[in-house]
Amino acid sequence: MLNATAKMIKTQRYFVLIFAIAFTVLFLFLSPVKAEQAKHYTDLELPPLPEIEIPDYTRYQLNNGLTVFLMEDRELPLVRGQAFIQTGDRLEPGDRVGLANIMGEVMRSGGTKSHPADRLNELLELRAAAVESSVDTDVGSVSFSSLTEDLPEVFGLFAEVLREPIFPQDKIDLAKNQRRGMISRRNDDPNQIAGREFQKLIYGKESPYARSIEYQHLENISREDLVKFYEAYFHPNNIILGIVGDFNSQEMRSLIQKQLGNWKPKRNLAAIDRSPPVLANPAKPGGVFFINQPQLTQSYVQMGHLGGQLNSPDHTALSVLNGVLNGFGGRMFNKVRSEKGLAYSVYAYWSPRFDYPGIFLAGGQTRSDATVPLIQALFTEIEQIRREPISEAELNYAKDSTLNSFVFNFQSPGQTLSRLMRYEYYNYPQDFIFQYQKGVEATTIEDVQRVAEKYLQPDQIVTLVVGNEPDIQPPLSILNPSSDVTSIDVSIPEPQNS
Repeated sequence: MLNATAKMIKTQRYFVLIFAIAFTVLFLFLSPVKAEQAKHYTDLELPPLPEIEIPDYTRYQLNNGLTVFLMEDRELPLVRGQAFIQTGDRLEPGDRVGLANIMGEVMRSGGTKSHPADRLNELLELRAAAVESSVDTDVGSVSFSSLTEDLPEVFGLFAEVLREPIFPQDKIDLAKNQRRGMISRRNDDPNQIAGREFQKLIYGKESPYARSIEYQHLENISREDLVKFYEAYFHPNNIILGIVGDFNSQEMRSLIQKQLGNWKPKRNLAAIDRSPPVLANPAKPGGVFFINQPQLTQSYVQMGHLGGQLNSPDHTALSVLNGVLNGFGGRMFNKVRSEKGLAYSVYAYWSPRFDYPGIFLAGGQTRSDATVPLIQALFTEIEQIRREPISEAELNYAKDSTLNSFVFNFQSPGQTLSRLMRYEYYNYPQDFIFQYQKGVEATTIEDVQRVAEKYLQPDQIVTLVVGNEPDIQPPLSILNPSSDVTSIDVSIPEPQNS
C-alpha cells in the first residue's frame, strides 16, 4: 500500500513538473518580446573597404628574355601557372580566320614530341592535373595546375606543350570539323546573332575585332599555317610566365631554369602593332539595322558606338558613370525596366579594352511591340545623363558599388598575380590598381557629367534589332525617318570549292 501511494505521489509530481515546464514555455512564447527594431539597409554602418594589398612576389628575367612572376601561397597544396604569349587572332590573315584559335587548341590536344596526345592525357589524369592552351583576340595562353607533390612532372609537361607541340593532322581535322559544326549552329541563338553582327557594324565586318569564321576559311587553313603561326610568336623573349601556389621560390627558379632556360630566343622579334584598329567599312552613324527572325516573339536590341581604352585619363569617371547607368540600382534598370516596363533585361555601359578601342553599348530584350519604345527610352536616358547632373545619392551609390566590385578582383593571390601580369603584358604601370581605386574615390558629380557629355555621342549611335518584323509595331522606320532601315543577311555562305 505504501509503495502504491509512493508511486502515485511520484507520478503526480512528474505530471506537475511537465505541466510547469509546458506552461513556462507557452508563457514565454506568447509573451511580447521586446526587441530592437530592424534597421533599414541605408542606416547600417559598414566598415570602410579594406586597402588592396599586393602579396609579396618576385619578378625576374631569364637570360633568354622570358619574364617570370613568382608568388608563394601556402594555403593549399596546389600550384597554378600561366604563360601569356604576345600574339592573338587579330594577327592571322583575313582569308584564314580561325587559324590562331585552332593552333591554340591543337598545341595541347595534339600532344608533344615526347608525349603523344593520348599519353599526355593519361599522365595528367593520373595526377589530377591540367595543362591548357588557347589564343584569343589579343593574347595567347598556356596554363597548368598541379598538386605540389606532382609539380616537377606536370611543369615538365607544361614546358613541352609550350615548346614542342607537334600539331598532328588528325587533331587539326577534328578541330576544323568542330568549328564547322559551330558555324552551322551560329544562327540558333538570337542573342549571339545580335552580339556578332553588332561588332561588325562598329568595327567593320573585315576588321580583326569583328570578322566571323566561315567554311571557306577552314578550307584555306593547313598544318603548315599552324606551324608558321606558332613559330612566329612562341619564343621565350615574347612570353610572360606567372606561377602562384605552394612552392619554394628558389626551387621553383631552378625548375624553370631547367625546363625553359635553354630555350633559345628569337632575334629581331617583330613588335606587336598596338595602334588603334583600322575600321573596315563600319556602319554609318545613326543607322538603324535589322535582322529578321520570324520565329521570335521578342526583340534583341544592341546600340552604341566606338569607345576607348583602359588607359584613358577619364577611365575612372567613366566607370562611375557605368555605375549610375547600369546594374540593379542603375537608371536603366530602375526607369526603363521597373518604371516603364519596357524590357526583360536592359543595360548601358562604357566597355574599354587594354590596347584597342572598345564600345559604348546599350540595349536589352523586350517584347516585339515594345521594341521602338525601348530604343527611344534608351536614347532618352543617354541624353538626360549628358544634360543634367546626377544626384549625390547616385554618385555615392555608383562609387560604392564600383569600389566594392573592384575589391573582389583581388580575393586570391592568383587573381592579383594575373592582374600584375596583364598590366605588364599591355605596358600599363604596375600601380594601375591603386591609380584606379584612388581615381574612383576622387570622382565628382561634375566629372561624371563631363565624361557623359564628352564620350556619349547619341548622333554616332548605331542601332541593331534582331526580331520578328511584322510584330514590331510601331515600325523601326520611325526611329530615323531620313534614312531607311538596313536589313542584314546572316545566311551562312558555303565554301567556294564545295
